[in-house]
Amino acid sequence: MKVRKFFKHLFGIFAFFVMVTFSFSAAYFTVSYIYHLFDFHTSNYIHHLVTTILGFFILAGVAFSLSIIIRSRQRNLFQEVIGALRRIAQGDFNVQLEKLKKEDPFTTLIDHINHMAKQLKQMEDMRQEFISNVSHEIQSPLTSISGFARALQYDQLSQEERAHYLSIIETESKRLSKLSDNLLKLTSLESKNHPFDQKNYRLDQQIRNIILACEPQWVEKELEMDVSLEKVTFVGDEDLMNQVWTNLIHNSIKFTPSLGRIRVHLQQIDHKAIVKISDTGIGILKEDQVRIFERFFKADKARERSKGGSGLGLSIVKKIIEMHKGTIFVNSEEGRGTIFTISIPIQSHLETLR
Repeated sequence: MKVRKFFKHLFGIFAFFVMVTFSFSAAYFTVSYIYHLFDFHTSNYIHHLVTTILGFFILAGVAFSLSIIIRSRQRNLFQEVIGALRRIAQGDFNVQLEKLKKEDPFTTLIDHINHMAKQLKQMEDMRQEFISNVSHEIQSPLTSISGFARALQYDQLSQEERAHYLSIIETESKRLSKLSDNLLKLTSLESKNHPFDQKNYRLDQQIRNIILACEPQWVEKELEMDVSLEKVTFVGDEDLMNQVWTNLIHNSIKFTPSLGRIRVHLQQIDHKAIVKISDTGIGILKEDQVRIFERFFKADKARERSKGGSGLGLSIVKKIIEMHKGTIFVNSEEGRGTIFTISIPIQSHLETLR
């Protein structure tokens, strides 16, 4: 940076020298031409004095002309910048100012405006996508509820049909309620006011209790549960971490066919707890794995609508893990199963929300 500034100053000095040389050379040849044209004869002193005065006038004229050109260019840049900011203020984020070739304050300003417009556009796209996803997720159960409620008005329905329709309405209502709860949970986690209750507790016992609570589900599908849990004492929000393990284990059970196998492994490495939850389920496409933690994202095969879910569970899981300064990764192969690997510091310090 210092070398660049040095050469920049050196170039400025050289340009000024060229201007002075050009101005006084032009003055000298102009005065000589006039003297020759009108056959003037004066002393060398007068000749040099006239040349010098004319040289200063020419230099001032060149400097004035350059200043007008530079000011005009700066004025145009100011107008472009003001126009771009006005468009951004009106909600048009498709703004991309042309970058300058040289380094000056305008270059930095234009770069920052382009970056701001790009970030705002990404946020707007995410907002629009979020609204679209929420609308879609809400519309589907509402359509089912409305349709089956209308069907219940027919007197010719049998008692079994009525019970079936009512069961569907109840299921869709619960789905709406769960979607609402998850949206509120995610919003709360990302706000400044979510309560955190950190305490010392046994992480292995927590995971074991959740596996036992899910016993009816994995017994019904005759799944083999391979559980290996080292004794690990953890500092964190027990209720939030409870949601992490519940969601991941439920997903493994849900997407693993009957007679499959689920493995839950916990060990302490240095000052971190490493949890691996693997299954022999349907797996996730490679191109979907990079988006699996996005809100409302559902892999085509791994998130069938018949399986239920809103696509918010893994977003909540990732947020909670990040709050505990941990990481979560997924490794999956279609048709062969999925492995979720969670790494969290044992002495967790929850993030300070801004």
